[in-house]
Amino acid sequence: MTKYVFVTGGVVSGLGKGITASSIALLLKARGYKIFMQKFDPYINVDPGLMSPLQHGEVFVTADGSETDLDLGHYERFIDEELNYSSSISTGKIFSSVIEKERRGEYGGGTVQIVPHITNEIKNKIYEASTSSGADIVITEIGGTVGDIESQAVLEAIRQIRNELGIDRTVYVHMTLIPHLFGSGELKTKPTQHSVMDLRSLGIQPDLLICRTPYNLNDDTKNKISLFCSIPATHVLSATDVKNIYQIPLNLYDQKLDEIILKIFNLPNKKTDLSMWNDLINKVETLEKEITVAIVGKYVEGTDAYISTIEALRHAGYQLSTKINVRLIDIKNTSSLKTVFKDVQGIVIPYGPASQEIIDIIKYARINNIPFFGIDLGFQMAIVEFARNVCKLEDATSREMDELSKVAVIDYMSDLKNNSGLKGTRRIGNYNCLIKKDTIAHSLYKDDYILERHRNRYEFNINYLEMLEKHGMIISGVDELTKLAEIIELPSHPFFVACQFRPEFKSRPIKSHPLFNGFIKAILKQNKK
Repeated sequence: MTKYVFVTGGVVSGLGKGITASSIALLLKARGYKIFMQKFDPYINVDPGLMSPLQHGEVFVTADGSETDLDLGHYERFIDEELNYSSSISTGKIFSSVIEKERRGEYGGGTVQIVPHITNEIKNKIYEASTSSGADIVITEIGGTVGDIESQAVLEAIRQIRNELGIDRTVYVHMTLIPHLFGSGELKTKPTQHSVMDLRSLGIQPDLLICRTPYNLNDDTKNKISLFCSIPATHVLSATDVKNIYQIPLNLYDQKLDEIILKIFNLPNKKTDLSMWNDLINKVETLEKEITVAIVGKYVEGTDAYISTIEALRHAGYQLSTKINVRLIDIKNTSSLKTVFKDVQGIVIPYGPASQEIIDIIKYARINNIPFFGIDLGFQMAIVEFARNVCKLEDATSREMDELSKVAVIDYMSDLKNNSGLKGTRRIGNYNCLIKKDTIAHSLYKDDYILERHRNRYEFNINYLEMLEKHGMIISGVDELTKLAEIIELPSHPFFVACQFRPEFKSRPIKSHPLFNGFIKAILKQNKK
C-alpha cells in the first residue's frame, strides 16, 4: 500500500521544487520510512543524454546507467539512496513508449489519445517506481510550472491517481512564489492565489502550500492564503531563502511538514532522527579555513553544468572544516594562466570537449605543483599532456581531437571504433575498479575494490601503458575485467590524480568522496608549506 507525494510548482520556474522534494524525502526517511524519488520532466527529449549542459545543466548518471535530470543528484545527496531508471521520466519517453505500443498493435487498432493512453502510461511509470523500489512512500516531482502545455497530461494523470487511490494515499504539495515589493515592503499573495486557481481548474486541490519567500510568512498572510486557496493555515509553509541548501529540511521540519504528510496518510508519526543532519549544519556554520578552487571547462555560464562537482568539493570542505570558494573559469579566458590562477589553490578539470587549452592548463598545474584533480576529460587530457611533454611523444593526442591520428593515446574503446551517431556513449553506470596497493588512491579509498559510475566513450590506449609508467606515471586503478585504466597519479607531485569515472555522483554532504577529500587535504597541506 505505497503512498504517493506529488510536488508541483507555480508562478515561475526555478523555485527549488527539487530541493523541496528532496527535503520531504529526507524528513520522511528520518521517520523510518523507506523512500523512493522520481522526476517527471515536460520536455519532448527522451532523456537529457543529448541535451546541452548550457541549456539543461549536467546529466546525472544513476548506478544502473540511466542518463537523468540533474535534480536526481539533489535527491541522492539528500536521502543517500541510489535511484534507478524509473526515477527520471520525460514527456518524450512517455510518447515514445505509447507510439511503440501502437506500432506493435497493442491498442487493437483503437484511436490513441492523450486520455487515456498517455495518462495511463504516466500512471504506469509512477506505479512502476513503487514496484521497483518497494518503497513505503514515493515522492514524485512534476517539472515545469502549472499552466505549461507540456505538463498538462502529467497533472491529469496525478489527478486520476487520487481518484483511484483516495486521499489517504496521495498528497499534493504545491510550491509557489510570494514576491516582495521593494517600494511598499509588502509580500504579495496574488500570484499564489492564481497559481492554486490554475491547479484547481485542472481538478487538483493542493493539500499543502510551500511558499518561496524572503522571510517567514506571518499569521495574517497565512490566513489570507488559506481563505483564498481553501487550505488550512497550518498547511501553508514558508520556504525562506537560505545561504546553504542543506538548511532547508530543518526549516521545513520546524514547520512540521513531515507530521502533516503522515497525518494525511494515516501513518504512525515515528520518532525522528536528524542528528547527522544537525551535525552537518553545525559543521557548515563553523568552518575554520577557506580556500579557492578553480573548475575549468566549457560550460561555465551557469553553475548547473558542474553542480555535482561543486557540491562534492563543498562536501569535502565540510569534512575538513574548510569553506570552498569555487571559481568557474571558461577555457576561452585562459590566455594568461599565471594571471587566471593567481589566487587559486587547486584546479579541477571536469567533463567536457577535448581542447589544447585544457592540455596547457594541466601542464601549468603539473610543473607549478598546483594540486590537480582530473575527472573524465581531465583524466584523458592529463595522459595526453604527460605523453607529449614528459614522454616526449610530441604527436600524442586524443581520437576526439584528431580522428586520423596514428598516436592516439586516448582512443575509442575497441568495440566502439565502428560506432556512429551522437549517442555513442557505451560505458555508463557502475563499473568495478581494482585499486593498486601503496598508491595515493589506495590510501584514500582504504579498499582494494571500488564501484564508480561512468559516462564516457573514450579510454586510455593500453598500448602506451609501459611508456607512461617508465616516466613516472602510476596507473593506480584498473577495471579488473576489461583492464581499462581508471585512475592515474604522479607520486612526486603534491596532488596530481585523475580518474576516468565520475566520482562527484557518489559524494554526499554527510559522507564526502575519498578522492575529493584527498584533493582538498592536499591543498590545505600545500598552504601550510
